Amino acid sequence: MKCQLEHANITVTDIAEAIRFLSIAFPHFKNRGGGRTNKDAQWVHLGTDSTYIALQEAVHEEKEEEREAYNDSGVNHLGYAVDDVDSIKNRLQEAGYEEGMVPEPHPYRKRVYFYDRTGFEWEFVQYFSDDPKKQNDYSR
Repeated sequence: MKCQLEHANITVTDIAEAIRFLSIAFPHFKNRGGGRTNKDAQWVHLGTDSTYIALQEAVHEEKEEEREAYNDSGVNHLGYAVDDVDSIKNRLQEAGYEEGMVPEPHPYRKRVYFYDRTGFEWEFVQYFSDDPKKQNDYSR
């Protein structure tokens, strides 16, 4: 049975910023559709013909206490497997985005993390092997 993630749906505080960030990271992404919800929140599907990110802008007031990433429940980051992680890194740096954690070097993959301007973290990973055992080597 084939299984692949078709899309992820996340609510963001600034949809224009999320679109801008993803369009810099992935210039080939297109707007597959969008509109407004019954609560007048803007939404958009941004991606390719086979996979996309569904973005919806938040409509309620901010919470009194902020979520602590990696400690509280919720989405920590979304990770994209890419062909050229360095070109994405360069485009995001040139656009002034903040790089996140810098992982230790690994022989079979290279990862970079960036924050969009709302503080949401995105991961981009390039694999140097088609062998799943090498791709999933966590011993380093």
